Amino acid sequence: MIDSALVDAYLDRLELDREPPSIDGLIRLHRSHVEHVPYETVWIHLGEAWDIDPVRAAERIARRGRGGYCFHVNGAFTELLRALGYRTTIHVGGVHGPAGPSGDEMANHLVVVVHELPDDDHPEGTWYVDAGLGDALYEPLALRPGEHHQAPLTLRLKRQAERPDGVGEWHLVHDSVHGSFTGMSFRDAPAQTSAFSDKHRWLSTSPDSGFVRTVTVQRRDASGVDVLRGCVLRRIGDDSADVIVDQRAEWFDALGDVFGLRLDDVEAEARDALWARVSGAHATWSRER
Repeated sequence: MIDSALVDAYLDRLELDREPPSIDGLIRLHRSHVEHVPYETVWIHLGEAWDIDPVRAAERIARRGRGGYCFHVNGAFTELLRALGYRTTIHVGGVHGPAGPSGDEMANHLVVVVHELPDDDHPEGTWYVDAGLGDALYEPLALRPGEHHQAPLTLRLKRQAERPDGVGEWHLVHDSVHGSFTGMSFRDAPAQTSAFSDKHRWLSTSPDSGFVRTVTVQRRDASGVDVLRGCVLRRIGDDSADVIVDQRAEWFDALGDVFGLRLDDVEAEARDALWARVSGAHATWSRER
């Protein structure tokens, strides 16, 4: 568990004060987390070899102003919630495309569930929490089948029968118009962080991984999602056109101003190498369009 000083630093990043566990408090934490901590793979393109230890992820988020992908963001968020008194479990999930969920994709996503927070509308008191999908949840969902509108997205939670290939009993169906993926299934059974190690290794190092091929940064807010892929900046939630950010200064300004990722802990030489990689990939993409 993270210590009190790290909790304070984490809450400073989120611009929140400590408060006892409550549904309203959980909503505030979730909203602020996705607004302030980007889903990002910049670290991969900086050549940084991150593990998925949740305490180290919390340290990077709280004290170095960084983000990460699901294993880091949701792992760290779980540690913060536990330190604040919430009862949480983590679960094996699998983000999938149009072909539907499959056993091969399980463990490519870490899901958080918060327990024992009942209210009149949801007496079971279990909540699906996910700050690590980039362009999906803005606030927690009651863990029960239903449809939820979180502008500009419509999300659905479905219960599905257990399958022999290990696909989970819960299924999140993403927005069919704006979502960057089709859906994500996750299991009822709680998991340990070690369950994600093999998928993390592949996702962060394999030349076939989309995270390795293209730098991605996403940030959710109350009305939409900001997305940077390579040098293409997009706003999901309005009708604005994509913006090509192919100048070095503008690209780093976008990281800091739009996504809160200022990379103050990154040396100049590493920034140079990052820009060379990103701009080179963009030039190749532009030629091949």
